[in-house]
Amino acid sequence: MSAPEPAVNTAHPLLVVIDPVARRSDGESVRIAKDVLCAGANVRVCLPEGPEEFARALARRGSRRPVVVGDDRALLRAVALLHRERELGAGALALIPVGASVDIAQALGVPIGAVAAARAVLEGRARRLDLLVDDSDGVVLGDLRIPAAPSPKAAAASLWGTCRSLVRTLVRPAPPSAPHPVRTYRLRVEADGVLLNDLDRPVEDVSVCSRAGRAEVVIRPRGGEHVRVEALAVTVSGPDFRYRADALVAGPVRTRTWTVRPGAWSLTLPA
Repeated sequence: MSAPEPAVNTAHPLLVVIDPVARRSDGESVRIAKDVLCAGANVRVCLPEGPEEFARALARRGSRRPVVVGDDRALLRAVALLHRERELGAGALALIPVGASVDIAQALGVPIGAVAAARAVLEGRARRLDLLVDDSDGVVLGDLRIPAAPSPKAAAASLWGTCRSLVRTLVRPAPPSAPHPVRTYRLRVEADGVLLNDLDRPVEDVSVCSRAGRAEVVIRPRGGEHVRVEALAVTVSGPDFRYRADALVAGPVRTRTWTVRPGAWSLTLPA
């Protein structure tokens, strides 16, 4: 993250795009955020009903500064759309986190809470942030995991299964179960053209994130020490694999390259 840019001009008109999931999940927070913004700036509100209308609203923003009201997926959608239109660097994006999944927003420094987030939009500063871009034009704001880590829903299902097993255990003794073997994957990993891991060395997983203009790559091989390096570009290849980029699972693919774009986009954060 680079030094902050000058304070955002609150007189600059805003385009407030309210994600439909946010409206359904927490209408009260949406109303509060809208009231705060309308009291402090010239606001035009858009209520898209789906991804296509969301994209059209951003494309027709004109000179208005875009403000997304929604969760991490809404933020990812906005960044991906602006990146594909090659307009991501044209101005600062702002977010008011509303929804169940706001971990990425919180990690980026966006206040959690409608009033605090809306005030940051009006009074904050635009900060330049790095971006991971893959060779299919996909973007990653936070963490990348290969293969895809279990989703929260899967984890919740696993927890429910554990609770049911506990009930069965209280009713009657259960026989001891063998530990689950650690699953491994055959992946070839290169960083800036340097081979870090080949297919003959199975790994448990690979993670990538951007830090200070570089990609931090961590390889966890089976039964060995972690390999940790920094690079500008990372290529992973192997038998069909899926990966989790922020909150989204993609694939299967056989090869994918991610490149760091330092300071590629701006997000309005508290001054």
